[in-house]
Amino acid sequence: MDAQPLYRRWADHYLRAIKAGSLSQGDRMPSVRGLMRLHGVSLSTAIQVCRQLESEGWLEARPRTGYFVRQPRRLPIAPVDEPNVSALPDPAQYVGIHARVSTFIAKGRQYPITTNLAAARGAPELYPEEKLKNAALRILRRDSRLLVRAPSHSGSTAFRTVLAMRAVSIGLAIGPEDVLVTHGATEALNLALRAVAQPGDTIAVESPTFYGLLQILESLSLRALEIPTSPQTGISIEALELAVQTYDNIKAVVVVPHLQNPLGSIMPDAHKMRLAQLCEERGIPLIEDDTYGDLAESKIPLTAIKAWDRSGNVIYCASLHKVLAPGMRLGWMTAGRLQARVEMLKFAQTRQNEEWSQITAAEFMGLSAYDRHLRRLRSLLRTQRERTAEAIATYFPPGVRLSRPEGGVTLWIELPNKLSSEKLFDAALQEGILIAPGSMFSNSNRFEHFCRINCGLPYSKDLDHALLRLGQTVAQCLRT
Repeated sequence: MDAQPLYRRWADHYLRAIKAGSLSQGDRMPSVRGLMRLHGVSLSTAIQVCRQLESEGWLEARPRTGYFVRQPRRLPIAPVDEPNVSALPDPAQYVGIHARVSTFIAKGRQYPITTNLAAARGAPELYPEEKLKNAALRILRRDSRLLVRAPSHSGSTAFRTVLAMRAVSIGLAIGPEDVLVTHGATEALNLALRAVAQPGDTIAVESPTFYGLLQILESLSLRALEIPTSPQTGISIEALELAVQTYDNIKAVVVVPHLQNPLGSIMPDAHKMRLAQLCEERGIPLIEDDTYGDLAESKIPLTAIKAWDRSGNVIYCASLHKVLAPGMRLGWMTAGRLQARVEMLKFAQTRQNEEWSQITAAEFMGLSAYDRHLRRLRSLLRTQRERTAEAIATYFPPGVRLSRPEGGVTLWIELPNKLSSEKLFDAALQEGILIAPGSMFSNSNRFEHFCRINCGLPYSKDLDHALLRLGQTVAQCLRT
């Protein structure tokens, strides 16, 4: 008797058909119901056949049209190098990133952009628009006074309860009263930094890091101490330990442990535990930004650093901006021993968030439909990342390197021959293409020959052509 599961046998059958050319790239796969009729299998088996081939890269799911054959190309492309962690980090500097970011934004607005590869989020069609709309209407019909009644101080109880329940899966044991709702992770990080530091203080950050964090540090007149960060394992614990021993004025450490922006690294659990212990022993607050954790391709949820927190030293910040609804701007935080302080700062800074969107999110997140959405989102993003990486390997000149993150919406690219990403940025604008140059992700110039590319757009002929033009633009920049 064949020990293989039935779905695996039929998946192998169609894989042989694809490899033999019976099914070509772009051909439509029989529908789920078609597979049931053709092979006398159950709905569950038919779905598993398609999902198995999709997970292996042989099929892609297109919304409302079914599964289509794609031919994976495993073109050789080198990964981004690991950082040098033996040297002492540069002394902390006041951040001066606003002018640089403003210049890029202003330039981008001067040209008609046809392809935006600079963002770090999914396209609107990747999110459950219809389900959220229906939930919002139901809630408003039940309680129309939501629009005219003052919201509660810490946020909707229903929303905070759902967040606390889901936080159990990442290792947190918190109650709804420990959750503070914020205007995205940006406000959460702002509150966390205001709670632990004063103007002139030094904050240790990953290098490279998200330019939005650097903008927050600059707005608060804080110094950034950049710590080398691996594209595989995240911030270097050894380099941070050396920095802590050398500089006695570090007031906080800020990290993105899961799918770090822009590198895409995922910190191993052993590193998370060491980092939590190091910061606790030194009395340095640790600010954890877990915005991307739910996008990681892991069979079980990734454990938060705060799971190893024994003294309330870790301030955990998160957001639904990337995983559920960019238009809602919903974030949250739990601040341990500093909870009362961040709540006071939130009240002083922005007061309460409106509750309609919170209750809408809570209603959807409390259903199994939310987990189905996350699985679908991760699957679609995986296909988009793989096809974008294949296009870069095909269209860009030799010498390009890139990270291959296990999830998320971006790729971190090292340009050949130390090509200036700002030069490429200017040239790409002429083609109607917007990218995020590497110089935005550091207060220094050490990432000038890198750029970040968004993979949140559904792959299409237009996107493929844009990546071809971008590769040609890289080649042209190298010649001039």
